[in-house]
Amino acid sequence: MFTSFSTALSALNATSTAIDVVGNNLANLNTPGFKTSVVYFRDLVTQSLGAGLGETQVGFGTGQPLTIRQFTQGAIQSSTGLLDAAIQGDGFFVVKNAQNNLLYTRAGNFQVDDVGDLLTNTGEKVQGWTATDPNTGQLDTTGAIGDIVVPVGGVKQPVATKNFSLDFNLDSSADVGAGSDYSETIKVYDSLGTDHVLTVHFQKTDANTWSYNITVPGDDVKGGTAGQPFTLTDSNATGSLQFDTSGNLATPAPGSNITFQLPDLADGAAGPMQLTWNLFTDSGGNRITQYGQPSAPEASSQDGSAAAQMTRVGLGNGGQLLAQYSDGQQVVVGQVAMANVRNPESLIAAGNNNFQVSARTATPAVGLPNTGGRGDIVGGSIEASTVDIAREFTNLIVLQRGYQANSRVVTSVDQLSQETINLIH
Repeated sequence: MFTSFSTALSALNATSTAIDVVGNNLANLNTPGFKTSVVYFRDLVTQSLGAGLGETQVGFGTGQPLTIRQFTQGAIQSSTGLLDAAIQGDGFFVVKNAQNNLLYTRAGNFQVDDVGDLLTNTGEKVQGWTATDPNTGQLDTTGAIGDIVVPVGGVKQPVATKNFSLDFNLDSSADVGAGSDYSETIKVYDSLGTDHVLTVHFQKTDANTWSYNITVPGDDVKGGTAGQPFTLTDSNATGSLQFDTSGNLATPAPGSNITFQLPDLADGAAGPMQLTWNLFTDSGGNRITQYGQPSAPEASSQDGSAAAQMTRVGLGNGGQLLAQYSDGQQVVVGQVAMANVRNPESLIAAGNNNFQVSARTATPAVGLPNTGGRGDIVGGSIEASTVDIAREFTNLIVLQRGYQANSRVVTSVDQLSQETINLIH
């Protein structure tokens, strides 16, 4: 009978622990990326009474309950934070604390400090890639991860134009001579980011044949006259275009381009500036046609850009850190890394929404989102807590009843003990 004391006390201790877990879940109802913990009770070894053949078995109560964190997907909620991100699927953000230890988190409410480090809201440094390949200029994600440093208030270096294209139609019904004159303009940039307007002049010289020449403003080049166009002297900047009877460009031949040079520029930019006029698309399609329609432009493009001031930085889908500049251009300046853990329930909560590996944790696999079993990163969003308030309140009521029932057992056994002692008197 007296083992009932310890049995009931074990239940009181276990139930008290379970209530603590429920209380912690409810306390983190609004914590971004929080994962609910579930309590699992377990019985203790039993004793056999009587002949020892197991006809009568009495247990010794319940042991310390097990708590398992359930890494289920939380709701993805839209956010107004430019650097907020949520994980859709499996995986964790990788962060580094002040002691240079790697931690893992699902909370993506990030911010930038005064030196540009991308941080969690509790100060851990977000890990990823920011180095660029010197050959391609693209972000290099093949190396080791490191601190993500956001360029703060930087100026984007100008890019000199190397290639440009013009898409337009020349009127096949136009008369030969000055009445057929047509021109196309495009803005290109030199090594200093100064823009120069190229004007390509066309005139029909014969059936299916058009001449062209290229000019720039006179005050843009050394030796030019301000207010007057300067005709380029490069032999390739003057020539003719020939079309077949279907209105397609025949000469220059499909797949070829026109390359020419600009003279020394007045602003002191590096020169001579060499430009390639792409007459055909990458797939060999015509950019210039000659149909029985009025001469008119369709599109134009070039690969240069002026210097520009960075206006803001945001975290986009896929974990790309995008810098937007005053010229409207967006440049990828970083990539957030993700880690996949095969047994995330073995992670140990380290506070501040972070987890650390334990002796039972499989080695985290770090890589890009949407690869190797890792989930995706959704920009402009936050993952909500997985705590279900209705379920937690239900669990709280059940645990409260269990605690009351076991406390009644202690009271009853105490009364029986007193009765037994009174038998002696």
